[in-house]
Amino acid sequence: MKFARIVCLLVSAGVAGTVAAADPFYIGSWTFAAAVVAPWADAQRKPDDTERARLMGKTVVLKAKEISGPRPFACARPQYKVTDYGPDMIFQGAFDEMQRADKKADPKALAASLGFAGVPIRTLETGCEIDVHFVDDTTAEVGLNNYVYTLKKR
Repeated sequence: MKFARIVCLLVSAGVAGTVAAADPFYIGSWTFAAAVVAPWADAQRKPDDTERARLMGKTVVLKAKEISGPRPFACARPQYKVTDYGPDMIFQGAFDEMQRADKKADPKALAASLGFAGVPIRTLETGCEIDVHFVDDTTAEVGLNNYVYTLKKR
């Protein structure tokens, strides 16, 4: 009986160790699946489409110690930090800036128009140039040069 308890204890410790060692939800391959003109973009000037065309279909791989992918997403030494943001803070505070310029611009409604269903919005700060905002565990969005890109986890 004592032997059985020891075996159970060792097996459960092994399982707990495996669970604790699991990769964070954001680790993996993410593909550029869609892009829309960002709400903060000047309506009178269409953003340059060259970068959007170059990124569509490409993959960014978030690894524990590196981000690989097309520039400007590649990063040799990311410093990951997952933070909860309000709608006013996503895309480097663009929705807050819009509201300061026009009180009718509602950050929550703007975020909802891009697929964010609630608050808070889970955000991965990479310590590099780009923050990643998660719609859910398999859908993320990034803002770059007046576009909002949707990435899907593969």
